[in-house]
Amino acid sequence: MSETTTYTVVGMTCGHCVASVTEEVGEVAGVTGVDVDLASGRMTVTSDGPVEDAAIRAAVAEAGYQTT
Repeated sequence: MSETTTYTVVGMTCGHCVASVTEEVGEVAGVTGVDVDLASGRMTVTSDGPVEDAAIRAAVAEAGYQTT
């Protein structure tokens, strides 16, 4: 059963920012989809089971941004 979690990412200003966040979060084990909206900063993460919140936040930080 898939699960969906929503985060707000701060600091993104362009499409490249979105691509960086999407790539890093997409590499987290269990993540099956990442949808990032630049205008709102909203990021929806779909996974095939529970994924650690800390792992998602760390991936966003690795891309150079923060979650709220």
